[in-house]
Amino acid sequence: MNAQTPRTEDPLQAPVFMDAEDVGRALTARKAIDSMTAFLLAGFDPETGAPRTRVETASGTFMQMPAANDQYVGTKLLTITPENSKSSSPVIQGLYVLFGGDQQGPLAILDGIALTNWRTSCVSALCVELVVAPGPKRLLVYGTGVQAWEHVKIFNEIFDLLSIEIMGRTPRASEAIVFRAQEAGMDVAVAGADSIEYADIVVCCTASEGPLFDGRKVKPSAVVVAMGSHDRSHRELDDVLMSDASVCVESLGSALREAGDVIQALESGAVAGSSDLITVADMVLGRAAIATDKPVVFKTTGMPWQDLAVAIAAYESRTCAGA
Repeated sequence: MNAQTPRTEDPLQAPVFMDAEDVGRALTARKAIDSMTAFLLAGFDPETGAPRTRVETASGTFMQMPAANDQYVGTKLLTITPENSKSSSPVIQGLYVLFGGDQQGPLAILDGIALTNWRTSCVSALCVELVVAPGPKRLLVYGTGVQAWEHVKIFNEIFDLLSIEIMGRTPRASEAIVFRAQEAGMDVAVAGADSIEYADIVVCCTASEGPLFDGRKVKPSAVVVAMGSHDRSHRELDDVLMSDASVCVESLGSALREAGDVIQALESGAVAGSSDLITVADMVLGRAAIATDKPVVFKTTGMPWQDLAVAIAAYESRTCAGA
């Protein structure tokens, strides 16, 4: 099954619950990527997607991220509680609720954090796969947190990698994720100061407020993903790289609302105008050609339709496996 397969559900049947392990068993990177691609090929326009909504609470923030296609509708519900960092409780907690069928009945409740981890890394892999040149690649990951780890796992699954290097804020943090990857059977090392000059794929997974490296050092054939910043004041890439590269985004609307790398580059003139931005839909549908003589930047902040696509892939995989 794929994201466009109609389904008939029993409206009296209770929705299934998929915890993090269930989501992991149901998904592969390829299933998640193919489901998102199917959304765009079926004509879904990310520019029409519903934006995130948020409510400030006494303890933090509550967020909702709804999306729909012809057969399914769903929403991700998250709480962000900064004070939880002082205890054993997660700072971010959430669920994904999936509805579908002709009667739009509730089908599944999925672990929202597991779904987010899969979605985020697979969106990055989808976009790199669309533009990267064939052949083995050197991967450089900035960051040592959850998303750095998820990207290492997914990129190791999808791409033919010559090497994987980690650049963290401290040697200790870098060594910790390297050890974890080595324990999982991956060939990973701590990055050196000149690793950026040789990397074919660069993935930035940090909370940095400013650029992580000198854009002049990026290879003309490199693909750079920036996914760590989600507001106007934070960025991971400098104006030099943004000026030199083909800049790709999930949608013009979301980039102009949330992508600090893009917003600041537009304000400085490093990117001349929003018409110079290339969307994922442009690439999937063949509406835009990517230059091969300069770097490609993909700036992602995540969108609700991607969560829905991955939730559908997980649900349909589980349903088929249980049939």
